[in-house]
Amino acid sequence: MRLVSRRAVLSIRSFKFARRGLCSNSGSNLPDSDCDQFVKEPLKKHELNSNVPQYDIAIVGGGMVGMALACSLASAPLTSMLSVAIIDSNPALLNTDCLGGEGPPDPRVSTVTPATISFYKGMGAWQHVQQQRHAFFDKMQVWDYTGLGYTRYNARDVGIEVLGCVVENKVLHRSLVSCIQNTEFNKRIYSAKLSSMTLNSSSSFNMSTGTASQPCGSSARLDLSNGDSLYAKLVVGADGSKSHVRECAGIETAGWKYSQSAIICTVEHAEMNRMAWQRFLPNGPIALLPIGDNFSNIVWTMDPKESLERQSASESDFVKMVNSALDQGYGPRPEPQVFGGPNLFSSLRPADAPSSADESFEVPPKIIKLASARMLFPLSLMHAKRYASKRVVLIGDAAHTVHPLAGQGVNMGFADAIALSKAIAEGVAVGSDIGEVSVLQRYESERKPANIAMMAVLDGFQKAYSVDFMPVNLLRAGAFQAAHYISPLKQNIISFASGEHKPLPLLFT
Repeated sequence: MRLVSRRAVLSIRSFKFARRGLCSNSGSNLPDSDCDQFVKEPLKKHELNSNVPQYDIAIVGGGMVGMALACSLASAPLTSMLSVAIIDSNPALLNTDCLGGEGPPDPRVSTVTPATISFYKGMGAWQHVQQQRHAFFDKMQVWDYTGLGYTRYNARDVGIEVLGCVVENKVLHRSLVSCIQNTEFNKRIYSAKLSSMTLNSSSSFNMSTGTASQPCGSSARLDLSNGDSLYAKLVVGADGSKSHVRECAGIETAGWKYSQSAIICTVEHAEMNRMAWQRFLPNGPIALLPIGDNFSNIVWTMDPKESLERQSASESDFVKMVNSALDQGYGPRPEPQVFGGPNLFSSLRPADAPSSADESFEVPPKIIKLASARMLFPLSLMHAKRYASKRVVLIGDAAHTVHPLAGQGVNMGFADAIALSKAIAEGVAVGSDIGEVSVLQRYESERKPANIAMMAVLDGFQKAYSVDFMPVNLLRAGAFQAAHYISPLKQNIISFASGEHKPLPLLFT
């Protein structure tokens, strides 16, 4: 009786949503939106009788996070039988050629955490990454331009082998494409862009032909730029920070633009770099990340005017600027005995705990050559007020964007894909409609607090290290020293950054 009542309630809810439209490109009613108009009228009769493909899930956006979700669904027993449409105009999704490893690495890279590496391994995608250029690192050094403090992190501090792995984005993406191509997963890639979405009323679905003679029960209709149309029980917006799906669904965002831009590029050393480095400068941090062979990746944050000047500087001048930013420019190298050095903090560390506190400050490897073009990106923070609504859910940059200073953006997106895949599997297991808000809210309730916590930490970093004021400088130096010498604090920081999401203490660097 309770089950019958529940189904009756769901039917009523479905009826209430039957006439609700999401988005169409026929006119403009939404302020500051790429969507032209909410569709409020029911579909015409000839549209109801058209044979349009029906899918369980439509993933709009076939980038790294969207493809990771598709691979995760394909690799899990409960979801491997679902039908999935992937909508993206990127020709790389249809390209079956292997990536070449010749030449310098592309400047667009990601630092993937141990949690992300485990995710890739579980899907069978990491084996494809291993065939391409990548660079593990087990040590990281972070310091301040004032010379008042530094911190060394070592994977052995938390009993793991690596802190992360730097991989070109095209390698991460191609590995996912290769992974899903090697499965019998029921998927179709539409090489097009989303034009409009409309929520539809109930109808029947022909399982033998895989088409709907009328719009399938409480599904969404998607019309594409190439003229194709399809229905899906669930639409996943994985289409980036300017998400068309998010705007069509009317999901609002909060956030702000930072008065900073980031220059990214590939540089070359005389010998291989095996460690990650980050130095906080007055206008933003500069990071030097190993990428394999004698190459490293630079992510340099600064004010927009300065970024334009440095992007247009000659190659030799830019190399000098980078070397100065990484060593002795702006201020001296840190001294280990600031604030009494280990005498002040080492007593708080367990005597038998392995720690990198005994490691001295190292000078980063010198850059000898610029090995790629310099790319420039404005920085911002954005967070969707909701991740889920009826038939629609957001993941990755469509739901949140963060400052790149800790390289956590794509890892947050992969964590979204893991959580959404799990929520869908749980819905399938109990026979739920995977497009129902009750199913999707399981994903939101897991990921939203974790993402907000990470965003708060990164935004706090950005603000704390954008102030050049001696009392604040001394506080930062004390935080560096504490994180360097107090093992429990250091272990907590590493665990949080590696994807375990343990709560950070109030004192961190």
